[in-house]
Amino acid sequence: MTETVQTAVIGVTGYAGAELARLLLHHPRLKGKPPVFAGRVDEKDAARGGVPLAEIHPELAGTPLVATLKQEPFSWDLLTARGVEVLFLATPHEQSRQWVPEALARNIRVIDLSGAWRLAHAPHRAVYAFEDDGTPEAEAIQAQAVYGMPELHRAQIAGARLIANPGCYSTSVILPLRPLVSAGLVDLDHGIVADAKSGVSGAGKAPTAKTHFMYAADNLSAYGVFTHRHTGELLEQIGLSNSQIVFAPHLLPIPRGILSTIYLRFREPQTRNSVARVYREFFAASPMIRLYDKTLPQIQHSVRTNYADIGFQIANDSRRAVVVCCLDNLLKGASGQAVQNLNVLFGWPEDEGLE
Repeated sequence: MTETVQTAVIGVTGYAGAELARLLLHHPRLKGKPPVFAGRVDEKDAARGGVPLAEIHPELAGTPLVATLKQEPFSWDLLTARGVEVLFLATPHEQSRQWVPEALARNIRVIDLSGAWRLAHAPHRAVYAFEDDGTPEAEAIQAQAVYGMPELHRAQIAGARLIANPGCYSTSVILPLRPLVSAGLVDLDHGIVADAKSGVSGAGKAPTAKTHFMYAADNLSAYGVFTHRHTGELLEQIGLSNSQIVFAPHLLPIPRGILSTIYLRFREPQTRNSVARVYREFFAASPMIRLYDKTLPQIQHSVRTNYADIGFQIANDSRRAVVVCCLDNLLKGASGQAVQNLNVLFGWPEDEGLE
């Protein structure tokens, strides 16, 4: 077990970056060893050594050491000089594709919050249209990437050099479905419907016409049906074909949080106890999963936590079920899961710094 490590964050200015900074600055293993924050800095700010972190995120003011921290101009020499061992990338997918090879060449481990390295199969990666896809160099790096969902890949994460943090929607669908599919309970020929709804922060900090207040407020809209880039993650991690699931994302007029409602049919009649037993056994070693007994999860109970809340109801025919999963898209769906991966990577308690 490693006692502590030097981390760095690129992309602290975004919503996920802010949460990542907060978690790492409060992490008990990193006390006195704050992350290096680096990124794009203009000439004026570079002259003063970077942008003070408290100016970027005033909500962090008062946190220990924040007054001394800045987002400094990015360079590999900076990371080397500071002894960075783990690099968190809260950057666009294309940027991560460029920087991960260099980080690995410098023996810096990477936890990548983008979708750059999540997908093992080329047809699923096609939605990103990466220019280097299929090259020997990219294939060699992809082969090293571990899908960073501890509940599924804890052992592989522990020895990984590159951890590809899952998507937020993907997390909210994979976690409730994988145990049931792996146990052979689900009638895959009948098909699965995953009806997922996310708060506006899931679209990132850069404003768009569809995340503008006048569009999103007092509204609920579906988007990316059959084309959303998280679909490939569902297929690979649950073990489904494209024809076995319909994934329908929606934009909720709230700042943060995801609620995924999943409709499925069992191959054989099931009882509440038989399904609950599958979940309990699958998640027995997973401290960030909360299983609901008699009620269904709600966004308000999981928001601002790193928990994924899972509950279900079975119809009177014992064959049809509705499963609900709620989580915070910026925490369990992004930065919290990234820190959870850091904990697993270094043999620390999985929930340390997250409760």
